[in-house]
Amino acid sequence: MLFKSKYLLPVLAGAMLLQSCGDKNKSDEFYTTADGLAYKVYEQKDGEYVNRGEIAADDTTGARLGQVITMHMSYRTANDSVLFDSRQQGQPVMLPVMEPTFKGSLENALTMMRAGDSGVFKISVDSLFANTFNQPMPPFVKPGTHFTFFLKAEKVQSEQDAIADQQKMYEEQMLAQQERAKEQIKIDDAKIQEYIKEKGLKNVQKTDAGVYYVITEPGKGPKAKAGDNVSVHYKLSFLDGKELESSYDNPMSGGQPFSFPLGQGQVIPGWDDGIAQLNKGSKAILLIPSPLAYGEQARGEQMPANSILRFDVELVDIKN
Repeated sequence: MLFKSKYLLPVLAGAMLLQSCGDKNKSDEFYTTADGLAYKVYEQKDGEYVNRGEIAADDTTGARLGQVITMHMSYRTANDSVLFDSRQQGQPVMLPVMEPTFKGSLENALTMMRAGDSGVFKISVDSLFANTFNQPMPPFVKPGTHFTFFLKAEKVQSEQDAIADQQKMYEEQMLAQQERAKEQIKIDDAKIQEYIKEKGLKNVQKTDAGVYYVITEPGKGPKAKAGDNVSVHYKLSFLDGKELESSYDNPMSGGQPFSFPLGQGQVIPGWDDGIAQLNKGSKAILLIPSPLAYGEQARGEQMPANSILRFDVELVDIKN
């Protein structure tokens, strides 16, 4: 992701999750810039990381203003509690090199980094929260201490090239997700067929996309078209029978049916697909494989990733 540095502070409620690890060579000294930034920067030589030593104030080999660094980054408190680690997120971050927000800032640190370099930087928490994170210091952070940033620069490039790389990475991730979805829908389809057999469901139909549906009470009205506003009552459950929610007793809606524009991507794909098969007034069972529901995205502890969903629905109204 392409971030501005001031947006890097994560949700801090779970900040104490990870504990410190890694090399702590006491003899490996920190250097300090005139602006008060303590640092150690390493370069690769003959397959090993070597401390670059003191970096001159007029050194121009590092990243320049306007460029973007793709890097892995972690930072931790003075007592070594890890607050953020991009490797735990599964991908590097992209940081634009901007004007420093204060002396001895993260922006200063970025200008010391070259592609392939690794660096360790100590930055004042008081200045970070006041000038970069722009929010009050949380209780577990002690004023007057520092955060230690660990950076591993993979690329230094122009903003245009970084955006192109980001788009390529997004497309690759989407293709990989689609391939996983193809395999998952096969797994889910087999489970749904077993469920249909186990429950003795009759007159089961299947859409081209893969949603199974049973019309339990035919309606006499028309079918909705894409763009029509439909009102639907529903009960949501898992295949094991556990009910998750119902529009009939939803206090937020006062028990009113749920309304949405059909075929506009404002609901899960399985709903757009399944509701389109029904006439106004119909009642039906929709059995939706996880890639057409919430897919790999868990919805809290109540709904794990790759959950197959059953909806008992009633198409109450259609408005053009």
